[in-house]
Amino acid sequence: MSHVEIVPSILSADVGRLADQVREAEAAGADRIQVDVMDGHFVPNLTFGPLVVEAVRRVTKLPIEAHLMVERPELFIKAFARAGATLIEVQVEATTSLYRTVQSIKELGCKAGVAINPATSLEDLREILPYIDLVNVMTVEPGFGGQKFITHSPEKISRLRAMVPDMEIEVDGGIDARTAPLAVSAGATVLVAGSSVFAFKQGVAAGIKAIRQALAPFPRQGEGLD
Repeated sequence: MSHVEIVPSILSADVGRLADQVREAEAAGADRIQVDVMDGHFVPNLTFGPLVVEAVRRVTKLPIEAHLMVERPELFIKAFARAGATLIEVQVEATTSLYRTVQSIKELGCKAGVAINPATSLEDLREILPYIDLVNVMTVEPGFGGQKFITHSPEKISRLRAMVPDMEIEVDGGIDARTAPLAVSAGATVLVAGSSVFAFKQGVAAGIKAIRQALAPFPRQGEGLD
């Protein structure tokens, strides 16, 4: 895979200016938008629900991915599909019925992704790989934006790439102009960026540009999730 997609996460956006910031990200060349969904149980934070996905859907034509960092995600996938999510990601650690949950996502017409926490073994993914479209390798402990990229993450990304030579690998956590090349060199094809885009001092467009420039050796392909 030669393309590298940048996916701004609205976890770090100014919620009071959410519509404007999503539009700025789209105009700056973002490939899709991530909505981080946290329930205060699976992770120690509360964030967004389906209504926010609906709001984002109204202001952008970009694909929207809903990353469900919640206990029992199977209870919520229908609501997020109806709200306009293109891709729904669930945590491998959050459900005891992962296969059924992934199949339900597909039946609702969405792409299905599985996210894996830093301390979770890649072996926990092996049996679900034939049924999903994307793996999200968390490179911070999920729950809060602005955390530092865990230094051993590229080695884990490389091992996953060997397992899935043709699948999208997303990396989420601590991505900026310094860490983006590390993730891509290891095999990542999709980069989630939160504070390095929405909290960038020179603005959203400049934040995306800084990451693109850091990835100059890695060609970008125009195709992504439809």
